[in-house]
Amino acid sequence: MTDIMISPRPRPAPDFVISEPQQADLNDDFFRKILDALPAAIYTTDAAGRITYFNEAAAALWGHRPQIGTNEWCGSWKLFWPDGRPLPHGECPMAIAIKEQRIVRGMEAVAERPDGTRVPFDPYPTPLFDASGELVGAINMLVDLTARKEVEETKLRLAQIVQFSDDAIISKNVNGIIQSWNAGAERLFGYTANEAIGQSVEMLIPLDRRDEEPGILNRIRRAERIDHYETVRRRKDGSLIEVSLSVSPIMDANGRVIGASKIARDITERRRAEEQRELLFREMDHRIRNLFALAESVISLSVQSAATPKQLASIARDRLQALARAHALTLPKRLNTLDQTKRPTTLQALIRTIVSPYDEADGTSRRVAISGSDVAVSPALATDLALLLHEFATNAAKYGALSTPTGRINIVCSETDDLITLEWTESGGPRIEKVPTEQGFGSKLAQATVVGRLGGKLAQCWNPDGLTIRLSVDPERLKS
Repeated sequence: MTDIMISPRPRPAPDFVISEPQQADLNDDFFRKILDALPAAIYTTDAAGRITYFNEAAAALWGHRPQIGTNEWCGSWKLFWPDGRPLPHGECPMAIAIKEQRIVRGMEAVAERPDGTRVPFDPYPTPLFDASGELVGAINMLVDLTARKEVEETKLRLAQIVQFSDDAIISKNVNGIIQSWNAGAERLFGYTANEAIGQSVEMLIPLDRRDEEPGILNRIRRAERIDHYETVRRRKDGSLIEVSLSVSPIMDANGRVIGASKIARDITERRRAEEQRELLFREMDHRIRNLFALAESVISLSVQSAATPKQLASIARDRLQALARAHALTLPKRLNTLDQTKRPTTLQALIRTIVSPYDEADGTSRRVAISGSDVAVSPALATDLALLLHEFATNAAKYGALSTPTGRINIVCSETDDLITLEWTESGGPRIEKVPTEQGFGSKLAQATVVGRLGGKLAQCWNPDGLTIRLSVDPERLKS
């Protein structure tokens, strides 16, 4: 039997030689059984590169059984480099090890099976020399990298999901020290990863909420999860932001809690939407109540001016239809139609439509006088102004000049270079004994519309003879 040794260099001095007594006990059959039992893919070749042996693990990796003494270099059906380029068998790691008579490491490759599936693997080809240093063959071990590649790809996907998430995703240890910081956290809080990692998460917590973090950390140490906890956090520039937090424990392989992952989502827009929806519901409720009150007032006033039931029905119908037309002006979808675009709304047209249900005291005179300058009103602002004027008219009908048959309203519009002024003066209504101390919905709406929305000025004068409202705005704001 030929003595064989393994060496990383061509024609080396023997590092290990099997002695004659050992050769007598350890025959070819014994070594074959050892190699057959190994789970690693192992095969050998002669000095010319022809395959002389392969175990079952190698056959499984290749997906077929190569012919002993015929197939060269490697038993793979086809070979590829990791980037997908074909790898000729004569240039594979095993061929290089034999041709250059040296150990080859770090040359990852991909084997394609006859069924088309591909297996990434790490080869470990090692040339074999006899006692005199002559090359007698080589042995190769192929390590299947499929599971490791899947784990690496999963980790990469997860890392990319975290990095490119719109939400802020942060990890911290059990003491609250930041360990990782994604791009979403940079956008939300303003700190870069370099600025945040290694710092305490308390840098994001306002002073009046510092008692939250100990409770969160205690729950994490007990391996508890915190879902959708809404709170306030502080950005780098000192501004506050409303967020929803989800915090989960991070555990090691032994199930020991070593930290926490935190997802912070900006809920500012959601909060605004909720507040807007709440205001809309309140406004809707208020307006519906006002519409009922207006309908009742219209009928009551119509009774006073009608001589017959038929005349009452006609007057009430006409006034209620005018009220419906005024209400339609407050609907944005109506203001966006093509017809509305062709005929822009003006301030006086808007006022006239809103007050039309009360604009007739008897057959000869008007209850509401409108005079002065006129100015165009954009469709977007017509809704706000219509609602505001609707509130003025509603309050006048319930408490002011329009609540009596003889009451009058004088509306004067005037324009200068930089201001459009509307003065609403009531007379002939119930005498005002005292100025209201509480601000109702109409007053709040007036402030929000004139001051907040239009950047104008609003004043109310509660004269004993009647209310006077004066509002001034930039005419360009009405057109925009």
